[in-house]
Amino acid sequence: MSGLAKERAKAGGGLKVPAAGGGVLTGVLVMLAKRLSALALLMLATSFIVFSAMYLAPGSPESFLARGNSVTADTLQAIRDQYRLDDPFFERYLSWLGGIFTGDFGQSLQFRQPVGDLIGSRITTTVTLVGYAFVLILVSGVLIGVIAAVKRGRTDQAAIIGTTIAMGTPSFVMAIGLTSLFAVTLGWFPAFGAGEGFLDRIWHLTLPAVALALSSAALVARATRSSMLAELRKEYVETARVRGIPQRRVIWRHAFRNALVPVVTLAGLVVSGLLVTTTLVETAFGLNGMGSLLVQSVNAKDFPVTQAIVLIIVGVFALCNLLVDLLHPLVDPRVRGKVGA
Repeated sequence: MSGLAKERAKAGGGLKVPAAGGGVLTGVLVMLAKRLSALALLMLATSFIVFSAMYLAPGSPESFLARGNSVTADTLQAIRDQYRLDDPFFERYLSWLGGIFTGDFGQSLQFRQPVGDLIGSRITTTVTLVGYAFVLILVSGVLIGVIAAVKRGRTDQAAIIGTTIAMGTPSFVMAIGLTSLFAVTLGWFPAFGAGEGFLDRIWHLTLPAVALALSSAALVARATRSSMLAELRKEYVETARVRGIPQRRVIWRHAFRNALVPVVTLAGLVVSGLLVTTTLVETAFGLNGMGSLLVQSVNAKDFPVTQAIVLIIVGVFALCNLLVDLLHPLVDPRVRGKVGA
């Protein structure tokens, strides 16, 4: 084994761990079965907590449905009977849970239409916004982090200052600033709406995506910088440089690959976090997405819609964690060896 190979083996970056033909695949399948079982239990517990919390909140849905009008006790009772609000708690929960397995999230109290149809009509805007923001986060965050780690001095200091400011700026404040500058003053982007068609939608969602992505991109940049600095200080990098391997190859093929592990973990958390932050951004830019629908539903005590959206957010968070666990063996050979063992 050459000197460079030995050094990389010490760092774990280039070590190929021998395993039986199906060892890694079997390990991944076992891990997947365990994670899916845990995911099912998590979703069951979450569904119960979400359902319980909404009914413990002050106020009542029938008061919203009455829309502040003076109605008789018989009218209020008729509303409660229509939406089965007087049924026993566990009976309502089991009925709601059974409907979820068939794709029936119930009827919206506010919009008087199926919750599934209501969410389905808005999910495209939210998914596009989150996907757009996620691409911006990964590209800008990783690039800034690598450049800051490689080019020490003023470049690194500027990156640290910039990411500190970005991490400390709330998304709604960033949304106001971006709208004021690029939509109102310069007129480069629209201030409201999601647009129609792919290109028009991307144009409309650029400012919301930037507002949504900025703080998370700064976080990814910091994580990438720290991880890259740790790798660049290791012996295998110095050995590669002494052997005359080009600097670009040392950075991107050796150090960057080893530095990816914490970035991949953080990326999984970022996606689920974006679904929560999008409530503020969608409201600020007047987007007709799931985030703004969640805000409306909470204010209106629209239990079925609120419960469905919160359950979806928790499900996405759990799936992102599962995906990160599955990606780790592909990124880090050391993890791959443990899975296949």
